[in-house]
Formats: sequence, C-alpha cells, structure tokens
Amino acid sequence: MSEKRDYYEVLGLQKGATAEDIKKAYRKLAKANHPDLHPGDKAAEERFKEINEAYEVLSDDDKRAKYDQYGHAAFDPSQGFDAGGFGGFGGFSDLGDIFGDIFGGFGGFGSTRSNPNAPRRGDNIRATVNISFEEAAFGCKKDVAVGRVETCSDCKGTGCAPGTTPEVCPDCKGSGTVRTTQRTPFGMAQSTGPCSKCRGTGKIIHQPCPTCRGMGQVRRQHKINVSVPAGIDDGQTISLRGQGSSGVNGGPAGDLMVTVIVRPHARFERDGSSVLLEQELSYAQAVLGAEIEVPTLDGPVRLTIPEGTQPGAVFRLRGKGIPFLRGGGRGDQFVSVSVKVPKNLTGSQKELLRQFAASMGDLDGSGIKPEHGGIFGKKRK
Repeated sequence: MSEKRDYYEVLGLQKGATAEDIKKAYRKLAKANHPDLHPGDKAAEERFKEINEAYEVLSDDDKRAKYDQYGHAAFDPSQGFDAGGFGGFGGFSDLGDIFGDIFGGFGGFGSTRSNPNAPRRGDNIRATVNISFEEAAFGCKKDVAVGRVETCSDCKGTGCAPGTTPEVCPDCKGSGTVRTTQRTPFGMAQSTGPCSKCRGTGKIIHQPCPTCRGMGQVRRQHKINVSVPAGIDDGQTISLRGQGSSGVNGGPAGDLMVTVIVRPHARFERDGSSVLLEQELSYAQAVLGAEIEVPTLDGPVRLTIPEGTQPGAVFRLRGKGIPFLRGGGRGDQFVSVSVKVPKNLTGSQKELLRQFAASMGDLDGSGIKPEHGGIFGKKRK
C-alpha cells in the first residue's frame, strides 16, 4: 500500500479541503485525463483510474475519515480494516452525475437524452435582401424567397398515412432511449443511447404518410413580404418571429432572420445617421461665392457658398440625413467642397490671371504666407 500516492496529492488538494473543493478538483482532472480523450495512452488511463480511486474515498465522509486516520491501510483487507465496499468504480454514487456535468453524457457514464416526443422549437432560417440607399433611408417592403420546413398538412405532423396511428416502441416504451450495462477497464458502466428499433423517436410507423414519407414535415418555398424599417443600415438583420421552420410535436416555429445589404450610392456616403456629399466648386465660385444646387435624399436644394470658401470646407444641411431607426427625427447632411483648378487656359485667360496675381502681390510667391506655421503647424494644432 506504500506504493500508492496520497489521495489528496492525487487531486492536488490539502488535507482540510472542503467537499466542494474535492468535487471541483475531480471534475477538472477527470476531464483532462479521460481515456476517451487519450485513446491508446496507458499513462492517461492509469492517471484516470488513480483520480477516480482518490475521489471515491475523499468524497465519502466515512471513507475519508478512515483514510485521514489510517491512510491507505484503512482499505487493505490484510490489515483487518473493513474496506467499506472499495474495489473499483462500482461504488460511486454520483459518478453518472459528475460525468453528465463534465461530458454531457460523453464516455457512457450515465448519459441522458431528452424526451423525443416533447415539443421542440423549429429552426431559425436566414435570408438576405438587397435594397437601395434611398430604400434604407426611408424604408420599404420587399418580397423575400425562403425555403422552410413545415408540418405536413396531410398527416398533421404524425408521419402516418391518413387513418393510421403510430405504435409505441416496445423496446424503449416510447422514451426513444435504451439503457445498457457493459464492463469497462474501470468496472461496470451504464450508458444510455438512442433506441435502435425506433431510431430514437419512441414510436414505430407502419404505414408512412406518402406526402412526407413518415417525417411529419415537408420543405416548401415561400415568398414572405418583409417590412424594412426606415434608417436601417447595411449588414443589420430584421427578425420575423414565427416565420422560420415549423416546430415539432406542437413546438413553436422558429424565426426568419433577414440580413439587409444596401447598395452603394453614386454620390452619397453614410456615417451613422449622417449623409456625406462631396461637391465640386469652380475656382470663381470659391473665390467670389455663389448659390449652387446640391442633391439630397429629399431632392435638390439651394446652398449658399460664401466668397473666399477654402477647399475642404464643410456645410451642414440640418434634417437632410438618415431618419433615426427608432424614430424621432433625422440626422444631417454634410457637404464637403473641393475646388476645381482650371486647365487648358487660353492666352488671354492666363494674362488676366497673371494680372490678378500681380495685384495680389503673389506672382513670385511673395504674397503666399504660411498660415499657423504651415502644414505641420496646422497638423499640430
């Protein structure tokens, strides 16, 4: 018995560890060393066996008290102690619960299966819809083609031909699962799996419905009218409750999830609820000022350009942006101006421009003065 490691050491615990500490340590180590995760690894198999042996003793108050007093000798029949049922893994009272929590039924330790005849919600289905920039701004209605699973109208979801009923599976008694016991290297283990006779459905259909071939459901194509709300943005998703696939055994239908794709606009860009527009001005319009026409989502409007407008200046058109998705107003439109430098001037035009430059005193560049320390000063500012 002296060859065995201390059970507390095996679980990485101190002697005064609480029952919760013991369970947590066991869960972590059992999961990491489970043989199904390390096929063919004899060392992992031995560690797993050692971990289970330590947990069986330390998780039982009586066995732990004996172990704390006498050590491994408490479970050695040659020492005259009552082993208390130790001798493998058959004595675990909560092994199935532990492995159900850790693996969800993995590895055959007390796995469970939900009632196959219980109501189940239908699957969600996804679709996309393409709309224009204006349709995204003001909302629209679109028909979306979707394929979804529906309850068979001929058999009402039973899977049986009209006038017939399914038989309760005699092997699993309608539960859809059967429990088997098998011997493992760690002792006797029980496992629960789908019933092979009814394929986990809990019922046997002798005369399948010809429409759905005994499935109880059929796939059909539909056109669903989708209301796209004003202010929706590219990539956002609209959820239509109950428009997905039908549920099973009376369960509710799933949802239809429609993702919106907004086509780019030739002139406008979007930033949240704001509309951005770049407008080109002539040199004379920027210098002398002008009243120009600019496009908006509501149609063209007049915009006053003050004289001396610099390239990159931005003008705000209040309330001409995107409607707020939750309602209650709209964003603004921002017009950024650029100045078009004229090309291919005639001789007389060039002469006039030279006269203008001379009058400004900047023909040789002397009239050009850096503003706020030049471009780097502007950047710092």
